[in-house]
Amino acid sequence: MSVVNYDSVIVGLLVGGLGLFFFWLAARKATSGVPGRWQAAVEIMIEMVDTQAKATIHNAQSRKLIAPLALTVFVWIFLMNAMDLLPVDLLPVIWAQIWGAAGNDPHHAYLRIVPTADLSTTMGLSVSVLVLCLIYSVKIKGLGGWMHELVTEPFGTSKNPIFALILGVINLFMQIIEYVAKTVSHGMRLFGNMYAGELVFMLIAVMGGAAAMSLSGVLLPVGHIIAGTIWAIFHILIITLQAFIFMMLTLIYLGQAHESHCLFPFLSQLSFFNQESSWKTCSVSSLWVAVLSWAWVLSVLPSALV
Repeated sequence: MSVVNYDSVIVGLLVGGLGLFFFWLAARKATSGVPGRWQAAVEIMIEMVDTQAKATIHNAQSRKLIAPLALTVFVWIFLMNAMDLLPVDLLPVIWAQIWGAAGNDPHHAYLRIVPTADLSTTMGLSVSVLVLCLIYSVKIKGLGGWMHELVTEPFGTSKNPIFALILGVINLFMQIIEYVAKTVSHGMRLFGNMYAGELVFMLIAVMGGAAAMSLSGVLLPVGHIIAGTIWAIFHILIITLQAFIFMMLTLIYLGQAHESHCLFPFLSQLSFFNQESSWKTCSVSSLWVAVLSWAWVLSVLPSALV
């Protein structure tokens, strides 16, 4: 048994290559005159993504990479989601025949044609976004600035060493929880919606097969066709919406990596809380708190994992 879901990897690469081919055709046939339908659709898509990127990423230099990345994420996830519109057992049956012809048991020929209905795919995408967020946090704020943010936000810090240490530990745990929660929810949201949609298609397909099982199910083929058609039309909206949501969350998370996000700025007005406005002006006590907080977390992390 392999830990790598080769079906999801191969299908994902194939639809990704298909998307690149379509965009290559649009670029090759692009004209400065009256655009064709495909060129107009691509231009609308690019303009939509660029508008959203400008609204969330205020650093023009970062947008040169993040905007094309967001467009790639939207198109790639849309195409992977769109595989759910194929007949639910078409490709698996074909693969079973090929697997059986090779001398293997066709009943053990497993094939998942919707990569985003595989948790490893969606979590891989969300973890990639997390890595980019960490890279941009260090790039924009500097390593010292990012580490200072980890122990001073969202609750701020204090000039009092005791309060500073307590707040530093709490802030660090809050930051870790935030990163983990954003990453897990980012991947689980897409997986849950696509997996549920795949199950609904399977249930509808069973309605058609039930007609051959009993006379009482003679009307099920009619219901199968009607329900399948309605759900397929509605599913077009779902696969598009889920791709758009994943893209927007990617832009939002990367935008947050460029900015400070103190949740309780009013705490800085209290006498024993005094958060500095910039990490460059942080005191020696803040650096001391950062070192102690990280040392404490690293000391308890191995035992917590066990």
